[in-house]
Amino acid sequence: MSIAGRPEGEEEEVVAAGPAAPGRSLGSRDASPDEGVVEDMPMVDEKAVEQLTEGLISHYLPDLQRSKSALKELTQNQVVLLETLEQEISKFKECNSILDINALFSEAKHYHNKLVNIRNEMMMLHEKTSKLKKRALKLQQKRQKEELEREQQREKELEREKQLTAKPARRT
Repeated sequence: MSIAGRPEGEEEEVVAAGPAAPGRSLGSRDASPDEGVVEDMPMVDEKAVEQLTEGLISHYLPDLQRSKSALKELTQNQVVLLETLEQEISKFKECNSILDINALFSEAKHYHNKLVNIRNEMMMLHEKTSKLKKRALKLQQKRQKEELEREQQREKELEREKQLTAKPARRT
């Protein structure tokens, strides 16, 4: 018996009965290379065909099943990798949006600092203008007082001159 459990001579019969058997040439008048093969083939034992089929299946089936399970596992791993990739992409987008938000906050802080500086300058200018107004008011009041004193002094001098000037005597 051989590997597949068939008698020794059967393998040679199957090989010799193939379509390329010697003594048969394909001519232009033949419609199909398979035509007439059944008539040329000697009778093959159904049990031998079944045993060869089972042997072939038993030989390749475990490898095919392992390949199938390996492909299934690879497909599952691919799904997991795709989901992980999508999560990483979403994290990347989130990081980019956080960076954009941070840039926006930095810009807002910069403009806030500018506004604070402008407000401080405005307060300082307001204080200076208030002081200048007070000083101007004091100077104006001082000038008015000096003018009033000059006017009063002039009136006193005129009154004194009037009193000092000779008055005609009255006749009685």
